Amino acid sequence: MLDRTNQPPFHSVSGINLIEPQQITFPNGLKVFVFDSGEQDMVRIEWIIGHLFTREDQTLLNTGICELLPEGTPTLSSAQIAELIDFHGAFLIPELGYDQSSLTLFSLNRHLENLLPVVKDLLTNAVFPEKELTTYVRNNKQKLQVSLQKNSFVARRLFNKSLFGSVRYGYVPEVSDYDGLTRECLLGLFRQQYTPINCTLVVSGKITPEVMNHLERLFGNDWGDRDGTVSATQMPKVLAPDGALTLDVRDDAMQSAIRMGSLSIQRSHPDFPGLQVLNTVLGGYFGSRLMANIREDKGYTYSISSGLVSLKHGAFFTLASEVGVTVTAPTLGEIEREVNKLRMEPISEKELSVVRNYTMGNLLGSLENVFSHADKFKNVYFSGLGLDYYDYFTSVVNTITPDELLHLANKYLDYDGMVKVVVGKIAP
Repeated sequence: MLDRTNQPPFHSVSGINLIEPQQITFPNGLKVFVFDSGEQDMVRIEWIIGHLFTREDQTLLNTGICELLPEGTPTLSSAQIAELIDFHGAFLIPELGYDQSSLTLFSLNRHLENLLPVVKDLLTNAVFPEKELTTYVRNNKQKLQVSLQKNSFVARRLFNKSLFGSVRYGYVPEVSDYDGLTRECLLGLFRQQYTPINCTLVVSGKITPEVMNHLERLFGNDWGDRDGTVSATQMPKVLAPDGALTLDVRDDAMQSAIRMGSLSIQRSHPDFPGLQVLNTVLGGYFGSRLMANIREDKGYTYSISSGLVSLKHGAFFTLASEVGVTVTAPTLGEIEREVNKLRMEPISEKELSVVRNYTMGNLLGSLENVFSHADKFKNVYFSGLGLDYYDYFTSVVNTITPDELLHLANKYLDYDGMVKVVVGKIAP
């Protein structure tokens, strides 16, 4: 019988073992990455489409294409598509990101013969029906009007715009922008973006020869009457913002939404893993300094956190919380104190050991199935890296010193230079 009076042995995590994908290129140029593992007769198939930008409000077009994609083709209505997916116990999920959109199918292998033609029809023949587009525009205008009453939503919009300006990642739609969302614009960008050369196919699960035969037959050759080239898209130069405070006063606010941060480095930068460790210390987990101070000690908020976001054409550090209006000013003061403390005092070996074990344990715990292995691959692949990045990451986490973290804090965390947004009130 297990003796629960004895503490179980503790073992440090020194590394992780990741599944290496098989890489295939179909005859039409479509890149395919195959993660074959697992005993259950199920697959996840992801068609990941890179976003092209010929104008800066194209973010709204990409959003519309992604969300309206399942709304019908010349042969299938949205109701018929939904019924067919549901009948086979499958899931078809469109998802929008900063740099890519994806269409993901979860299905049992034996149903792929019936479901893959539907996906092919959507990816090549989506029609964005005028009726559904009208409903989509009306609903999203109403949704945006409601969201603009929420302090946290407005703070995020103001933060993005303050950080990146009005270009690409900083673009935020206004209610009137939806009136310019036409079927012709959606179809034009859809035909330009949804091509084999601009798509990455990630297949994970129990991958049989039959699965791959189905995929190559449907997606490996013709892909409609499309241009086979993709124009390069450059990110306009973003000037580093000043550290001014943007205050959006809401007279009736009971809480203030705080959002702050700065431009940062991408995952491909050699300092990125160390900066992730530093971020974890500051606000990246429940035991972080911001949580210990502002939640546990001061009781100003239920939650406060910080994070690093790596994008294709940029990156940023962000910190967010919601606090009562009477403690907004003290919260800003405590955030400044915690950031500056990281720049002035080395982290103790004891605290660093806790963060190191949390980081490695969290990484290991996230690898629960073959799908999570594929997710880890996507994180590095779309950053221009290989799976050996995780060897480098674990090496940095396990060996980084307090002095190195002090150096990174002085290099990348400057409170005075951070964009600061408060939506609500700063009570006197």
